[in-house]
Formats: sequence, structure tokens, C-alpha cells
Amino acid sequence: MARPNYSGEKRRKELEKQKKKEAKKQRKLENAANPPPEDATAEGDEQPPAESAV
Repeated sequence: MARPNYSGEKRRKELEKQKKKEAKKQRKLENAANPPPEDATAEGDEQPPAESAV
């Protein structure tokens, strides 16, 4: 009876984790090198408070 190759499956998972880790590292390096402009994000997210008539 043939046995499943668990070591091959483990190796695939390890390679997948390593690939994800490298991709994340590259994204962080790119973001550190090219930070987004602060003015564009700050103005778009905040809204002035609405005045209520009492």
C-alpha cells in the first residue's frame, strides 16, 4: 500500500510561507522608500463636524 508523501506537502507549505514572507518584506521596503503623501490622505478621511440647530 502506498503511503502519502507528507514531507513533500510540508516542503510546499514551507516554500509558500517563505514566498509570502519575502513578498511582505518587499512591500514594506517599497512603502518605506515611497511614503504616501500625508496631505492627500488626511484631508480625504476627516470631515468637519456638522453644526446642530437647537
